[in-house]
Amino acid sequence: MTSSKPRERYTLGHHPSVLRTHSWRTAENSAAYLLPHLHSGLEVLDLGSGPGTITLDFARIVAPGTVVGIDADAGVVADAGARAAAAGVDNVSYAVGDAYALDLPDDSVDVAHAHQLLQHVGDPVSVIRELRRVVRPGGVVAFRDIVYGGAVWYPLSPGLTRWMEVYQELARSNGGEPDAGSRLKSWAMEAGLTDIRSSASVWSFETPEDREWWGGAWSERARTSSFATQALETGIADDADLALISTAWRDWVDASDGWFAVPHGEIVATVR
Repeated sequence: MTSSKPRERYTLGHHPSVLRTHSWRTAENSAAYLLPHLHSGLEVLDLGSGPGTITLDFARIVAPGTVVGIDADAGVVADAGARAAAAGVDNVSYAVGDAYALDLPDDSVDVAHAHQLLQHVGDPVSVIRELRRVVRPGGVVAFRDIVYGGAVWYPLSPGLTRWMEVYQELARSNGGEPDAGSRLKSWAMEAGLTDIRSSASVWSFETPEDREWWGGAWSERARTSSFATQALETGIADDADLALISTAWRDWVDASDGWFAVPHGEIVATVR
């Protein structure tokens, strides 16, 4: 998501290597903490919906209730709509919108959800307040974000260490917080939420298929995505750094003992 805030820029961009990994996300692998709160007939907002795969799962769960996915990128929104049409899911819609100023009335949805959004915005507390604004009393606000600094992997390598250094510095230079998951409870409290349940979960990748999916994507991102171009523009990394990072991810993919895990923070808050 983007806004009028001058320091805010999306670090990952919409390169195919990014969208390919985002399309892997489902309600089960990325929003399991929220599933007990979903049932038939609810109206749901999915903010920062991206390719819309989680959104589609929500729509199937709450049918005949409705789900709207909102994202800042018109191309991504169009692709998500096409995905829904191909899947034959007709209780979901997608729209372009601003996370800080949603085009929705107060108290208009039962659930407002955001996945991997708050790490990229310059003022996450304001976004949480906007999510709260559109949720009816008794409904829930839910969000989940990564803690990049908590990631662990094996085998160790200078290239992957450099990847973490570059990503952390670049994300913060873009106005975001790459360790957002650890701040979610604090941000929720600052936003005025009171009935807060905080939890954590982990993504882990170790099979050959998982390593190719995660590490292969990062090997490509390090050379061709917005991560690469922004790192060069800002001087945070140079071509040698990016080559080192890309090769390190490829080596990790090829390592039969390769393993990676990264934690996420999660919040479900009931609106009173």
